[in-house]
Amino acid sequence: MYLPDLPRPAYQDLLDAFDREFTYAFGGCTVIRGLTGSYLSRDGVILQDRINVIFTDTPLLFAEDRDEISRYTDHVRRAAFLALDEEAVLVVAHPVYHSE
Repeated sequence: MYLPDLPRPAYQDLLDAFDREFTYAFGGCTVIRGLTGSYLSRDGVILQDRINVIFTDTPLLFAEDRDEISRYTDHVRRAAFLALDEEAVLVVAHPVYHSE
């Protein structure tokens, strides 16, 4: 998840909330703070900003648990949209396979 790194409490509060949520739900997560990024505004202007990234591994199997993953990511997206003043919120689950 990419979150803007803005000096408003709502953004830090949401990052902290997802940090706790992913840690309790999946046993841990990684937060990378202070990265730079860019995005295209609705007006077609490229804007630079600072972002934080948070991600987690899940024990779910992407193909077998697709409905559960979809429900969970919908819940996460709704929580982010309600917490932030953003044009759009996108939450993506992507399978990554670890070799043993």
